[in-house]
Amino acid sequence: MRITVDLDDATPPYEQIRRHIDDLITTGALEPGHRLPPVRQLAGDLGLAAGTVARAYRELEQASLVQTRRGAGTRVIGSARSAADPLLAKARTYVASARALGCSDSQVRDALERALADSSPHRR
Repeated sequence: MRITVDLDDATPPYEQIRRHIDDLITTGALEPGHRLPPVRQLAGDLGLAAGTVARAYRELEQASLVQTRRGAGTRVIGSARSAADPLLAKARTYVASARALGCSDSQVRDALERALADSSPHRR
């Protein structure tokens, strides 16, 4: 697993890490049971603070893609279902991003409804 972070990118480093790991899980490159590098190790490899990597891992955990257990590390729990249903995987990513912004469930639903309305072919 190779992760890179572009510090010149406007996207926060934790989000770049989260998105990259999410994509690897969704495409099946990381299968259930795969152990992610420890937070401190990945932070050191990337030259980032451990809290940055920890936040990415927490958000992946909130999206039910990984699980962290003391002594066992952080492991992929996203199933083959994630790879088979890319729309669900993207929806999980959207929800995790919205939660990171502090949005409520109703705000998440409202934003999705607005996005659907904005892209409706009947609107044109």
